[in-house]
Amino acid sequence: MVVITTASIVLFKTPDFLIKRILDCLMQSKILYKIFVIDNSPENSTFPFSLYRKVEYIKNINNGYGSAHNIAIKKSLAFSNFHLIVNPDIFFDGMILEKMLKKMREDPAIGLLMPKILYPDGTTQHLCKLIPTPVDLFLRRFPIPLLGGYFKRRNFKYELRFTGYNTDMNVPTLSGCFLLANMSAVKSVGMFDERFFMYAEDVDFSRRVHSKFKTIFYPETEVFHEHAKSSYKSIKMLTFHAFSVVQYFNKWGWFWDCEREELNRKFIISFHKRNQSL
Repeated sequence: MVVITTASIVLFKTPDFLIKRILDCLMQSKILYKIFVIDNSPENSTFPFSLYRKVEYIKNINNGYGSAHNIAIKKSLAFSNFHLIVNPDIFFDGMILEKMLKKMREDPAIGLLMPKILYPDGTTQHLCKLIPTPVDLFLRRFPIPLLGGYFKRRNFKYELRFTGYNTDMNVPTLSGCFLLANMSAVKSVGMFDERFFMYAEDVDFSRRVHSKFKTIFYPETEVFHEHAKSSYKSIKMLTFHAFSVVQYFNKWGWFWDCEREELNRKFIISFHKRNQSL
């Protein structure tokens, strides 16, 4: 069976050096058939995409991050078996996509696969999470000094830091900065929900896939991510973030969300059972 893998990158005023770096990283892989670059910037990019034979550049009206990736996913659904969703501020070395694809082909029940994500200094980014509650997201963004100890304990659990991030895990929420998706899962649950302009779209997408497939954290592969945390630095980005969070909880439920409680509970129980059996 011929396996076809595609990828998509969304740009917004992205510096040329970042575009070159991520394309050079992706071009190391022999398995990528096509790389879609969707440009949400106000002006056309002047980057020489024609130098990369696998790249298809698409100038887009900025309808959001998920909406832009959906353009590539829709094109890929007709012929691709797997699709990589990747941020332009990612970089890596070696044939990690080959290793990730091998893992997914060994287990068709895997819908999404995410490698270990590292800061440029090599420390781990804790991007595996439980499905969030309003309290989780509010306390992360607006910590209350009197609740400092409670917040640390709650966030420790929410970011799954107790797991050690050193073993494969079927995690309820994965980050959209670097995700390899099985197109069978995408066909089953749908693409990104385009109601989310920016932020929360990966939480929503992961959750929908996790409810029917495995969403696996795979630490045997690693990438580096220059995580900007824009919503902590910009009022505009904070507004986008807050609006998406409200949309997310309006969709799934604020304080009454039975599926959230069940999926989170199942993960914690299965993780502890697995550890006890080792």
